[in-house]
Amino acid sequence: MDLPADTSATTGPPEPAGPGSLGDIRVLDITTNVAGPFATQVLGDLGADVIKVERPSGGDDTRGWGPPYWPNGESVTFSTLNRNKRSLALDLSSDEGRERLRGLVAEADVLVENMRPGAMDRLGFGDDALRALNPRLVVCHITGFGPGPSAAKPAYDPLMQAFSGLMGIVGEPGRAPVRIPVSVLDKGAGMWAVIGILNALRLREQTGAGSVVATSLLETALQWEPAQLLGVLADGSVAGQLGSATLGIAPYQAFLAQDRHLVIAVGNERLWSKFTAVMGREDWRTDERFVDNGSRFRNREVLAEEIEVELKSRPAQEWIATFEAVGIPCSLIRRVDEVLRDEQVVATGAVAPLEHPEVPAYATVHTPVRTDGEHFALRRRPPVLGEHSLESFEGSASRQERR
Repeated sequence: MDLPADTSATTGPPEPAGPGSLGDIRVLDITTNVAGPFATQVLGDLGADVIKVERPSGGDDTRGWGPPYWPNGESVTFSTLNRNKRSLALDLSSDEGRERLRGLVAEADVLVENMRPGAMDRLGFGDDALRALNPRLVVCHITGFGPGPSAAKPAYDPLMQAFSGLMGIVGEPGRAPVRIPVSVLDKGAGMWAVIGILNALRLREQTGAGSVVATSLLETALQWEPAQLLGVLADGSVAGQLGSATLGIAPYQAFLAQDRHLVIAVGNERLWSKFTAVMGREDWRTDERFVDNGSRFRNREVLAEEIEVELKSRPAQEWIATFEAVGIPCSLIRRVDEVLRDEQVVATGAVAPLEHPEVPAYATVHTPVRTDGEHFALRRRPPVLGEHSLESFEGSASRQERR
């Protein structure tokens, strides 16, 4: 797929560009894997100067995650989480490394870390020590479990999908549990981290003091499933696997037509009336099993079977055209290569080229926000490990004036 040319990404000093508002903010990124790097990438997209502190041997774990790899051997996963950053290789087990980090802390506005709980304290960078070095610093901790008896346990996205009950409601009834195959909890926790950091920076404008922000993968998972959790308290119901269906609405799931699957979302009675008419099954409207949404949800498996009998008479794309003509929400279930070629996806500009000296086809996916029609600027490609270690990270004049 050919993408429009883009010459905005550089490896030199960051320059204000696009609608980002954090151009005077410096972020120390002491994170690895997904949640922390995703949060700091968003801050970098917002214009912040993000210094990614990596261990000299290997760096961020995701540098080794793959395939897929770009032609130059770079992990695609790493590249999706680390644009708009500079990389500083720093051995925090050494006195020299810790001393350099102290100097960076003194000049920083935000520090984000997702080490095991207690690791920063053991290195001499606990919350009290950080506040002593820089009372204006906003510190953000991203953990797996949050506070409590399991706080020190290791936590990766699939573990937390299992622990939180999220994996227990994903997949087809009677089949093995299924993980949502993207890092939904990692990236969700990263999003909450950014929201907390932005709030803390606003508080700092009012008070002059930094604060400590914390979020976790577990609390993110609980936020994604409140109806299932509170259903236990409301009426004792325990949500189980629904396949492609959703809690409390039917028909609202994937169905197999003659040639492939499509999703139909009948979210209200008006749409139900249209749907039964298009399907030639007005009798469903008076069937006591399907007479209202609650009845349809309780009898969703029988309803789904009857719907599929009708759908198998025609190819999926014909059904899509029929449903769209009367305003019934629907979509083919598409492969990712089909998505990349879709004219609507192309029109959003979400997938954009990013200048890279070794990979002409290098690209990235924008943070999904536009301000006055503009995405945030792509100022830097993801850095090579330690690429900026020899650069000076002294505070700029504008930062000193602001302080």
